[in-house]
Amino acid sequence: MADSAPLTGEALALDLVNTRPMAADGYVDLLATPRQLSDWLALEGDRVRGEIRDSAPTWTDLAPVQAVRAHTEAVVRALLDRAEPPASALRGLTEAQRAAPPVRELDWDGTAVTAVSRRNGPLGIRLAALLAEAAAEVLSAPAIGRLKECEADDCVMVFLPSHPRRRWCSPTRCGNRTRVARYYRRHSSGDAS
Repeated sequence: MADSAPLTGEALALDLVNTRPMAADGYVDLLATPRQLSDWLALEGDRVRGEIRDSAPTWTDLAPVQAVRAHTEAVVRALLDRAEPPASALRGLTEAQRAAPPVRELDWDGTAVTAVSRRNGPLGIRLAALLAEAAAEVLSAPAIGRLKECEADDCVMVFLPSHPRRRWCSPTRCGNRTRVARYYRRHSSGDAS
């Protein structure tokens, strides 16, 4: 299911994994360039802290973000297979968080003490830490037991269904495409008789 727009709306960590859809010739990387990363962060909106999203035009190093995506995907695929996640992937996510932990900065606004959570370090490391933290949250939540992969033949997107009968990553992408293909097969086989 190749599409030029990333699928969003799932948990942030799953949206990150879903930035590698399947195309006819293999996986496509929707975060291969700084511009693509900036666009994805804009799609994620308020789910990504303002200090990171607002700095997006200065991206130079995508490697930390891509590493967190690879670690998260390795854990997700293992969970889908009901297997033990690779220890190296779990360590990688932990190390990414450790590289730029959030610190609550205290300030005085004239009437009260305020606390704003901030991370220090290069932008790519800060974003990777934030994404690794999001991965830790979703991967350790009880809801992860409902994790599914899209049932469309050529799709590798993952999601946490809000309804137990949900089968596709998106009703407008894979759902409609699958229903149309099924309709076409059913009606074209009847014409052959």
